[in-house]
Amino acid sequence: MTTRPREVVGPLERGLAVLEAVAAGDGGRRGLGDLARTTGLARSTVDRVATTLTVLGVLRAEGRDLLLAPGAAGLGNAYLDSCGLPALLGPHAAALAELLDEAVSLAVPDGDGVRFLAQANRRRAMAIAFRPGDLLPAAGCAPGALFAAGWDEERWAGHPDDAGFRARAARARERGVAVDDQLIEPGLVSVALPVRDPAGAVVCAVSVVSHTSRRDAEALEALALPPLRDTVAAMEAALATGPDRMMEPGPGAGPAPAPGFGGGSGAAGFKEELGSGFLQSLARGLDVLRAFGAVRGPARLTDLARLSGLPRATARRSLLTLCHLGYVREDADGFVPLPRVLALGHARLSALTLPEIATPHLVRLVRSVRESASVAVLDGDDIRYVARVAGSRLLHIDIVVGTRLPAYATSMGRVLLAALPERERDARLGRITPEALTPRTLTGSGELREAVAVTAERGFGWIEEELEEGLRSVAVPVLDGAGRVVAALNVALNAGRCSPEESLAALLPQLRETSGRISADLAAVGRHAPVPTS
Repeated sequence: MTTRPREVVGPLERGLAVLEAVAAGDGGRRGLGDLARTTGLARSTVDRVATTLTVLGVLRAEGRDLLLAPGAAGLGNAYLDSCGLPALLGPHAAALAELLDEAVSLAVPDGDGVRFLAQANRRRAMAIAFRPGDLLPAAGCAPGALFAAGWDEERWAGHPDDAGFRARAARARERGVAVDDQLIEPGLVSVALPVRDPAGAVVCAVSVVSHTSRRDAEALEALALPPLRDTVAAMEAALATGPDRMMEPGPGAGPAPAPGFGGGSGAAGFKEELGSGFLQSLARGLDVLRAFGAVRGPARLTDLARLSGLPRATARRSLLTLCHLGYVREDADGFVPLPRVLALGHARLSALTLPEIATPHLVRLVRSVRESASVAVLDGDDIRYVARVAGSRLLHIDIVVGTRLPAYATSMGRVLLAALPERERDARLGRITPEALTPRTLTGSGELREAVAVTAERGFGWIEEELEEGLRSVAVPVLDGAGRVVAALNVALNAGRCSPEESLAALLPQLRETSGRISADLAAVGRHAPVPTS
């Protein structure tokens, strides 16, 4: 058993234990009492950890339960950015999935398990449901046999030979390919090849995954193996010419990792406000972990201290703690984050949808303005509501999720139309035949184009009794990590409640703040995998 270093940061150790326990809970949820029992920590300690992680946006409270919050995705993103595999190899996996019309996965070894990094799926009723961060036993999948092919006798000692795993690993070593014939679950088959770095070391495995309703394991291997070999060759070429150590964000990759919780004045402010209820050393340790996202490959202590905004001694103690807990490894060239970082909730968070991300923010907005708030996406020439929270007033707007309304007559629709490329926007507006839903509905082609152009210029949409008499609505865009408008957020209210100027002054700042929070969460969750809109 590894000796516990004297310099281990206790609050960081306990905070990560709580976070991993929440991630392992059903749906990324755990009660406070259950957390105390699971981690063996005192309830008062769990309360302090929960307060700190909630303030940092890593967890959120719902009654007496703690839930994973999108802010925790930044930790897993730091590992994925540092290793670089999804960015470098993901496009090749997606191209192979398109070619074969089958799901393709990237996975790495994690102890005696296999941790998935990326999944290129096909749209089918019977979908393959691996998520970035999911962990499978090595003995139960094709990549596991490839990784175990390199184990020595010391590694095999004490490892149970589940269902002939050692023999399958030996076959994988001889053939250079592994096949899973319904090991993971009945009906699921896959074929996998190793991907090696320029030094010849296996860094990951790429798998083609199918279902026996489409083809059996033998047929899948015959179909997939030739293009799979070509894909591996392309992946290995990409690894040989990968990016430099210090990284800049690529197109669509979201914002660059930055100093976050612990190193700047924000944590000091939390500490001042919450006193002993805020664990600053936990916040600083998470900053060090997040700082790995700005460095490809081994990171030097000096770089991590600078990126996290911490003194070297403070960063070093956090790194010693992370190494002791198995989240980081120290090599001759520096420190390297390990796949176990993904156990901090990344699988659950990578499965979040836009409605799940937006709804807690809508609840907060509605509590503040007491009016109904919604999020919608463009669906053809309509908008479709994907998330909604009703206001608390006796008279409120009654619309349900899934409702479709004409984009031309809604504030959210005008925001979404305004975000389209000019040619596409003109084409959509040209094929719409507006109906006068109220006496104030804009129906002329020229006035509609002008209204959408004004919306684009001022950055928000405004509707005054055009969809329904007495209904006023103001909307703002919601952005993904690449800065693209992917949805719109609005507040709708009774137009007779106050003047338009009063509505705008009261609602627009809060709408923009809420949109910013949703957009930040989308950027974190969607950095390495697209976020479904529903």
